[in-house]
Amino acid sequence: QVQLVESGGGLVQAGGSLRLSCAASGRIASINVMGWYRQAPGKQRELVAAITSGGSTNYADSVKGRFTISRINAKNTVYLQMNSLKPEDTAVYYCNADALTLGLPLPKTSWGQGTQVTVSS
Repeated sequence: QVQLVESGGGLVQAGGSLRLSCAASGRIASINVMGWYRQAPGKQRELVAAITSGGSTNYADSVKGRFTISRINAKNTVYLQMNSLKPEDTAVYYCNADALTLGLPLPKTSWGQGTQVTVSS
């Protein structure tokens, strides 16, 4: 079992910045992809950004140039630096990891509990 714990959400004015962190723990052998998703009220959960263990990244078009995802493999930790925030970025942000657990043959997707990001206009 892999646990993901997020931190760093909060309330910020439009144009401001926030940094989200997510630490994975448990019987982890390796983590291939770590990412951030978000879900706004009344909308489906959507991918914000993802990063592989090799450092390849993928971003939603809506956040390109404003958000940066990074990770420290040795700490099983992923970050999301969010700059130039807009009110439409308001959502619950969830950490996600595809982790291979010790003793199990296949990787499994785990989710964090979510952290609220609110951007005021």
